[in-house]
Amino acid sequence: MYHKINAFTFKKLIPVAIIFLMAGQVSAEHIRPVHVSLSQVKEPISGTVTDQDGSAVAGATITVVETGTTATTDDSGNFTIQAVAGQTLSVSYNGYETQNIKVTGSPVAVSLKSKKGATSIEEVTLVGYGTQKKSDLTGAISQLKAENFKEGMNISVDNLMQGKVAGVRIVQTSGEPGAGVNVSIRGIGSIRSGSTPLFVVDGVPLSNDPVSASGPNVGLGNTQAKNPLNFLNTSDIESITVLKDASAAAIYGARGSNGVVLVTTKRGKRGEPMFTYDTYLGFSSVIKKLDLLTADEYRNAGINKLYDHGGNTDWQDEIYRNAVSSNHAVSFSKATETGNYFASLSHMDQDGIVLNSSFKRTTARLNAEESFFDNKRLKVKLNLTASDIKETGIPNGANAGSDGQVIIHALMANPTRSVYDDTGNYTNFNMNAHYNPLYLLSVYNDKTSTFRVLGNTEATLRILPGLNYKFNLGIDKTMSERNTTMFPNLTDRTPKGAYVQANLDSYNVLLEHYLTYDFSLNKHNFSVLGGFSYQKFKNSGTYFGVRNIADQGSPITPDINPGSSGDPFIPAPGFAQENELQSYFGRVNYNFNKKYLMTASLRADGSTRFGDNNKYGYFPSVAVGWTVSNENFLQDLPWINELKIRGSWGQTGNQEVPNKITKASYSLAQSAGYYMYDNLNLINGILINRTPYPDLKWETVEQSNIGTDFSLWKNRLYGSVEYYYKTTKDAILYIPAPALSSTAMMWRNADGQIVNKGFEVTLGSEIIRNQNFTWNLDVNGATVNNVVKGLPVSAIYSGEVSGPGFSGVTANIYANGYEAGSFYMYNYQGIDANGKYIYEDLNGDGKIDPSDRKVFQGAIPNFTFGINSYMKYKKFDFAFSFIGQTGGYLVNNTALDLNINNLASDRNVLKNFYDSGASFTNQPQLSSLYLEKSDFIRLNNLRLGYTFDMNQLKFLKSLNLYVSAQNVFTITNYTGYDPLVDTSKAVGGNQSLGIDYTTYPSAKTFILGATVKF
Repeated sequence: MYHKINAFTFKKLIPVAIIFLMAGQVSAEHIRPVHVSLSQVKEPISGTVTDQDGSAVAGATITVVETGTTATTDDSGNFTIQAVAGQTLSVSYNGYETQNIKVTGSPVAVSLKSKKGATSIEEVTLVGYGTQKKSDLTGAISQLKAENFKEGMNISVDNLMQGKVAGVRIVQTSGEPGAGVNVSIRGIGSIRSGSTPLFVVDGVPLSNDPVSASGPNVGLGNTQAKNPLNFLNTSDIESITVLKDASAAAIYGARGSNGVVLVTTKRGKRGEPMFTYDTYLGFSSVIKKLDLLTADEYRNAGINKLYDHGGNTDWQDEIYRNAVSSNHAVSFSKATETGNYFASLSHMDQDGIVLNSSFKRTTARLNAEESFFDNKRLKVKLNLTASDIKETGIPNGANAGSDGQVIIHALMANPTRSVYDDTGNYTNFNMNAHYNPLYLLSVYNDKTSTFRVLGNTEATLRILPGLNYKFNLGIDKTMSERNTTMFPNLTDRTPKGAYVQANLDSYNVLLEHYLTYDFSLNKHNFSVLGGFSYQKFKNSGTYFGVRNIADQGSPITPDINPGSSGDPFIPAPGFAQENELQSYFGRVNYNFNKKYLMTASLRADGSTRFGDNNKYGYFPSVAVGWTVSNENFLQDLPWINELKIRGSWGQTGNQEVPNKITKASYSLAQSAGYYMYDNLNLINGILINRTPYPDLKWETVEQSNIGTDFSLWKNRLYGSVEYYYKTTKDAILYIPAPALSSTAMMWRNADGQIVNKGFEVTLGSEIIRNQNFTWNLDVNGATVNNVVKGLPVSAIYSGEVSGPGFSGVTANIYANGYEAGSFYMYNYQGIDANGKYIYEDLNGDGKIDPSDRKVFQGAIPNFTFGINSYMKYKKFDFAFSFIGQTGGYLVNNTALDLNINNLASDRNVLKNFYDSGASFTNQPQLSSLYLEKSDFIRLNNLRLGYTFDMNQLKFLKSLNLYVSAQNVFTITNYTGYDPLVDTSKAVGGNQSLGIDYTTYPSAKTFILGATVKF
């Protein structure tokens, strides 16, 4: 039976906490013999261990030399140990020199110094609900720190990972500032539930649902909601940890099937208080222009003379601009003996490279931690961020067909037309479904305002040495308003004008209790975790609109006063939904003598989204590791610093499905009506809209992983190699219902599977390391092989194609034996002597019809890679990064709209289509003519900086000036704007893959910046 918290509430823990708080004092007063001198009595000695940079060292071992008593530092570097004044504490941590401290009192402060050649494998890594040393990890986990992503202009956290983690692919749905980003880890594992991983920010799991209102259709198609992660100020981020295999992600159960990304924000560090000011000024332009016919080429192409309008316009130059962006961020950080503090304030103002588009964000953050009671028995953390985002959009709806995209209008516009007519007004093309793009921009106004607050407080109570109780309360609240206006205009798209306001409110509350117990028995080391989690999600939306509004230029616009003119209407029904998750989880970490490792976890998730018969799902995992380098037989090989072999198996879930789909749905409709009375009036009857399915359960992903971690030649070469095999089972699909069902289609679990398998390699090297010059180089690469198996239907289609005459045409197919999201189209074979297109006649019946379509694989690149380098010579620093991919394809839907037939209808065409000799009378067909390889290699980031020593100025610690560039150049044969793109063209909720339709282009950006520390 589904129930909320009933057995482990915080109220019941309050008296328990008080008892434990008093226990230490009572025992000390009653057990201590009166006649013993104070110097001979063991007392709790507390302390903090930091590194040479002032950062807390978690997992350091503190040993009382005289007695052998040991303790371990927590996440904040704090420890408590029983010792007598005059005894010696030995503080050790792999990769650091051991420090011996004589006990003279409490607290004790210890600063460790790195050993030369310390390995990256010895760092502490964030895992679900805790931390672990890398040497103790058994799962596939990658961690990035702030220094790994400081270059470039990045709006959201997902962009920071691009090219830096093997197996993680970041693809923009649009180059528009603040637009959504598709993040996939180890391939595509679902047909309809997306591939986005779970993001956890400072311990709060976020919902993947939109948090900003989507743009309604006022005649130009719907526009997508923006990236839900763009509310975070990226300069506030301390680290990003990616949990890739099931062993690492299973602790998050029903939401871990696509992997988990843990985001940690900055905290105060030991040392002097630090005030930091970061600023930059960026200049952006379109990454490339498409090669269309110029005005002279158009005139010489043999067109109808009526199509020569006497002008000379490059329409791409007209709608694209050199955009200017700026960012200012100030932060203050400090750490004391009992806590730490970090506060920041930032403002980003980014103009888009398309006219009228922009993104403005103001954020504020406060992170604080303080300790209370004896020996820091109670620690309280607070993380709070608030952001206010203002966005201005353009008419570029992905589902608007060929007549709602301002970019396609610019590309198709006849280059012999002029922007303005003789009267100085915008030239009227006088064509249906084809308009002057500048005029279209002038009559369209789209503004979105989103305010979001994310905060959580975490209290940690040390009950006994090694035994801690943690309480975590988190809240995520968002309010978004989108105002879209299409003013009265001369087109056939809402010519009398319309205004629509869309509002979205979302609320997410988290409540967690868990216990951790770390203890050792001789050489046996254990870390045990057990807990309970409850999370509730609520979101609601409302819409209202006004039609037949006043002309543009009226004193009062509809977004200021919707009642000033026009006729009210309701453009869409409102909605309100909520769902809940109740979870129990546990994990055991074990190592013997730092050689043999094991991790086992289990999470039970209960969700209101699933059927009455499957409210709970259970997600186990187990992993083992062998630190070979700690074996005696390798001690005589000094070139091996670390070598570990590990393997894992586990299950995770995917619950990203619509709410209420297991319940029946009814409505009143005339089609189900009947005549009840003699007056022959038709009475509405009850229509069944949805068949109930109480057996619906999670999609389950089962994954196996084998890997090795190594560090050789005193950290000159380090890295990891992984092999994974991931299978998605019990896919949730909207497919034909069984016989005698009340509806033709229904939601149910299908027997089909999606299998992803491949290798991941990460290699790093300190190529040069001396007093004046260091050079680090990191490379990563990943393969993925994807196949669909056992679907109970012959095929599932998605990927709606846009363009004249393409209504209902789809490009993607999910079918057994092929990659997810493969392509289904005619096979183009060339041009005959008359310039006609030739397509393969698969069935040999002498005609070309839909039965001749062929499956092509596939949208998912088989290999992705990244190369990242950092150099430092004295005061200069230089960094660059390359990204790339091979083995994937894109449907160039933009090229399909710019086909050769445009020359017969007063529109422009791609130059390569004209040069091919194709006939103007060819009618466009979805074929492999528009299927292109998406292979590329890109210089993604470049940075050169210089740090000035400011010793002569006591108030100024350092000044770093830098120049940076993004998307510097791309080597590719793809003819569209950008091969790293994926336009959302889903059909029936089934995700589309590998389609590029007039996507807002990416920008290349040059930045001048400075970081000042006081």
